[in-house]
Order: sequence, then structure tokens, then C-alpha cells
Amino acid sequence: MSGPLDGVLVVDLTRALAGPHAAMMLGDLGARVIKVESPGSGDDTRGWGPPFVQPEQGDRESTYFLSTNKNKESITLDLKAEDDKKVLTELLRRADVLMENFRPGTLARLGFGTDVLAELNPRLVTLAISGFGHDGPEGGRAGYDQIAQGEGGLMSLTGSGPEDPQRVGVPIGDLLAGMYGAYGVLAALMERERTGRGQVVRTSLLAAIVGVHAFQGTAWTVAGKVGHAQGNHHPSIAPYGLFHCQGGSVQLSCGSEGLWRKLCAEFGFDPEAPGMATNGERVDNRQQVIALLEEAFAGIAPEDLLARLAAAGIPAGKVRSVDEVYGWDQTLSQGLLVDVEHATLGSLQLPGPPLRFFTPGPDGETETTRRDHTAPPVLGADGDAIRAWLRS
Repeated sequence: MSGPLDGVLVVDLTRALAGPHAAMMLGDLGARVIKVESPGSGDDTRGWGPPFVQPEQGDRESTYFLSTNKNKESITLDLKAEDDKKVLTELLRRADVLMENFRPGTLARLGFGTDVLAELNPRLVTLAISGFGHDGPEGGRAGYDQIAQGEGGLMSLTGSGPEDPQRVGVPIGDLLAGMYGAYGVLAALMERERTGRGQVVRTSLLAAIVGVHAFQGTAWTVAGKVGHAQGNHHPSIAPYGLFHCQGGSVQLSCGSEGLWRKLCAEFGFDPEAPGMATNGERVDNRQQVIALLEEAFAGIAPEDLLARLAAAGIPAGKVRSVDEVYGWDQTLSQGLLVDVEHATLGSLQLPGPPLRFFTPGPDGETETTRRDHTAPPVLGADGDAIRAWLRS
């Protein structure tokens, strides 16, 4: 089954995570993605680990690389060699999208500046991802996720308290930049339908992190309040967070006064008690709210507590480990684990795309989500076939 981007050709010059993730998102939707890698070593993430997996025959594979490169072909090109630059030129002449995350100015120095690309292929959409932006006083800085998380303010909002800044457990700046990049590419492709011309889309790790500041951003820009890390409890809603109980913990959210009253009814609290009657009061008295709930929960095991909360209509859940998530029936029901056949590793299961597609009809919806995914390629696996296609 083809995806909604069937027929779109993407040339992926990116490496590491932000750009490859953007390209994989388009590949997941059916685009043909040709990943251009350096001869010999390939994408940086091929060497990132452990964990690595060693096949009986062939080079070891990095699980990091496998996470962000499915639904792609691989060709190796030395972009400083004239013959290989000619191959890239022919790819770009045919491409709908070019993705790159070199330091600003690098692609131009290789002979593929935006003016050259516009002349070569006026319909080409180019995505350029950088660390901190391509211009401005620090536009040339190298971009690494954890550094960007710190510089973008995210680490100051994450952790047990203001003196304990923490990184998010995945490279969220890279991933968000990739997501924003893919989103920008799709917008540019839509505009191309109207204008007939491509354009350059730029984003950065910094922009992506600031882009998800959400209420923490307007708390400062509008109200002049600087947010800070405060552990596993929401800064603007109470109770909303992680609460300890007998032998474990649960998470719950009372995002409305109605939910607060349901919680009180279930556990015998007075919803109108001093300092508890409104969300604003509960936020101001957060520690007392936490103490009240944890005292009530102290003799209840997590599963029993979750059952009571569910019966009372209170949104709640557990904290699962990664292996538990991939074994959970709900995860599997959403197509979030896909089977692929790798050239050297054989059958693999990989995290699946987070989007599903449906066609409505008189008898209900028919799912049209693409299910046939290809494994991340071994280095240079498709070079001969791509060169033959270019010659044909």
C-alpha cells in the first residue's frame, strides 16, 4: 500500500538525528528517500553505541542508526570528488526535496549553494537544519542536543528542582527539529502546487525547543514569571502529577474542578477545605495537596489505586518502562511496532510511525495506513541501482 507522499523524491544529505528523523518521517509516509553517506564510515550514528548488533555476516549495526533510518535507500558519495558531485547533481535535478544539516555555508562551499540549486531545479524544496539558526550573532554554532536543551531553557524546566537541571531522556531537541523540519517541507510542497517553485525551509534545535515552551514561554513574555524545574508536578494545575502509594506510584490529573470533586468524593476529602477550593488555591498549597493524597494512598497498592481512580472517572496511569510499553496491547493495537527484514540482521521489529490514515465511507472507515516498511539500509546498499536509474 502506497503512502500519501508516494512519488515524492527526497535526497537526504543529513546525518546524526534531526535531519535523518525528518527524512524518515517523509519516508514513512511513502516518499522515496535516498540517503547520501560518506564512503567508508557513513552516517555518524552508525558508530554510536552500544548497543550494537553483530550479524553472522557483515558489519555490526548500531541500534541508534536503526532508530531513525527506516524506509530509505543508501548511496555513498564523496562530495569533494567531481564524479560523485555529478551523481549528486543528477539526483538533485530529479528531486522534490533536499535535506541537509551541515554547518551554515558548508553546502555552498561544496558548490551547491541555494542559488545553484534554484538554477538546477527551480521546484526543489530545501530543508536546512542547524544548531542555533543560520544567521544571528551565534548562527555558526555547532548543534548538539543536550547543549541546545540547556541553551534553549528546557533543562531549567526539567528536574527535581531549580538546582537540579536535567536533560530529557531522549534527544528531544533533535527530534523536534526534525519534526518541525518535515512539517515545513510539507508546507513548502503545498505552496509549490500554487507557485510552481520550491523554496528554502530553515529550522534549528534552538527554534524547535523554543517552539515548545508553550505556557512556560508566555508565563515569561506576558506575565514576567520565570518557570523552573519542580519535579513531577504541573506548575499550573493541582493535583496533577506523580503520587506515591503502597509499593509504588501512580500519576493522576484533576484538570477541572469537576475532576477534583470526583477525587474528593472517592477518597473522603472536603473539596471546599481551606486552601483547596479552587485550582489556584491548590497550586499555591501544592505541598499540602500532595501530602493529603499520599496519606490517603499510603495503604493502597498501585493496581488497586488505578482501579479505584478509573472507576471514579479520574484520569490516571502508571509509569511504564520501555520494554513494558512495547509489550502493551494498546501500543501494539496502534501499529507502533513494525516488522522489517534487514539485509544482514534478518527479521527486526522497529518503532512504527505515529500516524494512521482512514478513508470514511457509508459503512464506516477503512484504514489506509501504509504497513510495508523497509529496514534501514546497510552502507551503500543501493548505490549501483541508483546510478543505473540515473543513467536510464
